[in-house]
This record gives sequence, C-alpha cells and structure tokens, in this order.
Amino acid sequence: MYGFEALTFNIHGGYLEAIVRGHRAGLLTTADYNNLCQCENLDDIKMHLSATKYGPYLQNEPSPLHTTTIVEKCTLKLVDDYKHMLCQATEPMSTFLEYIRYGHMIDNVVLIVTGTLHERDVQELIEKCHPLGMFDSIATLAVAQNMRELYRLVLVDTPLAPYFSECLTSEDLDDMNIEIMRNTLYKAYLEDFYKFCQKLGGATAEIMSDLLAFEADRRAVNITINSIGTELTREDRKKLYSNFGLLYPYGHEELAICEDIDQVRGVMEKYPPYQAIFSKMSYGESQMLDKAFYEEEVRRLCLAFEQQFHYGVFFAYMRLREQEIRNLMWISECVAQNQKSRIHDSVVYMF
Repeated sequence: MYGFEALTFNIHGGYLEAIVRGHRAGLLTTADYNNLCQCENLDDIKMHLSATKYGPYLQNEPSPLHTTTIVEKCTLKLVDDYKHMLCQATEPMSTFLEYIRYGHMIDNVVLIVTGTLHERDVQELIEKCHPLGMFDSIATLAVAQNMRELYRLVLVDTPLAPYFSECLTSEDLDDMNIEIMRNTLYKAYLEDFYKFCQKLGGATAEIMSDLLAFEADRRAVNITINSIGTELTREDRKKLYSNFGLLYPYGHEELAICEDIDQVRGVMEKYPPYQAIFSKMSYGESQMLDKAFYEEEVRRLCLAFEQQFHYGVFFAYMRLREQEIRNLMWISECVAQNQKSRIHDSVVYMF
C-alpha cells in the first residue's frame, strides 16, 4: 500500500537499504574525477584510486598497468557488492536483485553468439563477458546455428527462457538477426521487470516506473537511429519498441517512420523531459546523444536516493557504479593514449 512502506519495510529491507546507501557514499565525486584528469599515467590513476573503495582491489596489481586491468578490478568491486546484497536479501527483494542481472545475461549471450559467428575463440569471449551475466551453460552457446537451437540446447534452463518466445525462428544467425534478437530480448526483459515492479506497488513502483520508462524510451530512440538506412522495415522496427514509457504509443508511431536523425529530433522535442536532451545537440549530430542520455539517467538515478523504503535504490546504485566504471575506462584510455584533452568528452559526473 502506497505511503505505508515505513511500517514494515525495515523488517526485511532496512539493513540492506542502509548498506546500499553506504555504498552510494563511496561513489567518486567531482573532486575525485578532477584529480584523475590530472594523472600522467595509469600508475597515477591507481594511486588516486587507492584512497577510494577500489583501493583494496588494485593494491596488489604490478606495473605496468593496463586499462583492462583497472576496469576488471573495479567491476569486481561491483560484483562483490551485488553478491553481498543478494545473499542477505529475502523475497521479493531477492527476485528484484536477480532482475538487475538479466540485462547483463542478454549482453553475454549476444557477445558469445556474435563472437562465434566471426570465428573467435570461445574461451577468449567468455573472459570478455560481464561477471554478473554468467550462467552455467554459457560456454555451450557456441554450438547453436539458429535461434531454436540456441533456446533448446542452452537457454531453456536459464532465467532468459521466457523472453525467447518472441524470437524463436529457424533463420540462421547473422549480424542483423543477432541485433534483432538482442533488442527483442531486451524488450521482453524490460516489460517483465516493469510488470514485476508494478506488482510490488508503493514507492518502488513509482520510482522504478520512471527509471524503466526512461530506459525503454532511450532504447526506442537508439533502435530508430541505428536502423536508419538498413533493411529493417517500419513494422519490424516498431515491434522492437517496449510497450510502455513516455513515448508509448504515439511516439512509437512517429519514430517508426523516421528516416534521419533530424526527424527523430522533431519527434522527441514534443516531449518536455527529452526536449532538454536534444537541445544540447546541433542538427544532424548524434555523437553527443549517448552522453546526454547518460547524464539524464544519472540525474534520475541520484533522485532515487531522495526517497526511502523502496527497492529503487538498489537498481540506482548498480547503474551508478556501472557508469562510474565507464568513466574510469574512458579516463584510463585517454591517459594511456596521451589524449587528455578528450577526457571531458565522455565523463558523466554524478555528485
């Protein structure tokens, strides 16, 4: 019941909410990013990170460091935090936390299938997979030739099984079909997660509805832009949009017929929350769009912490930590390649 979460939430969720708010206090601040931007090499970055929550994870790494090592160790911190919370969680919070993993599982499936198509070594691909999206039979994905085999041989026993009902075809896997599969799976996953949050009700439903609707709308825009100039028909494009969000249903009708970035912009500027995002871009330019979306997402995620007694803080923390790792990867790459002037191009500040 909305407004009465305070009566019972702390019985099962109080400890974990306190833990996640403590983790949130350990996220890097603007001052930390300013220090990192002054670094001359990756060892300097390691030294600055030693005073943060990442310190214990990087302290035993020998020089010379690589960007992949820094990202790997920082991701390990995220995974440890997640596993600790999952171990302590009871229903329905444990199911909510499991939902957070499914996006990574979809990404891992697509990574392995795409890599196999291009004759890459399976072991090498598994090393590139996100640790939160691992499952027991992931290595056997390489044997599948089409969607049906992928489902029957491997995915039927994973939590992704229900999401495959919409993309079971006998067509051979190629780059186009794999990308359609990724977006179809994500659509089913986001709709399922949205329904689950609605069922939970209260502040969780209110806050997660906003965050997931934003994710669905962002994916709709990205699908539209990426499919311009491809053989994807308008109807097929529309099928990949999630059936909720601010753009649903009328915005989807308009996006489905867009044929260039300026038409997409025209549609999005009709919606006040997205008007500010597109006003940052000049006409015909889409490079800054990702960063503008990330900045808006971070703003919404930070707002989730302003309210208590809801599960949205767990989702928000995981997403903010993932954004922080993207920031660190970009800064490390710029420093390693001596391109420090470009650091601010992609760093999204949080606090």
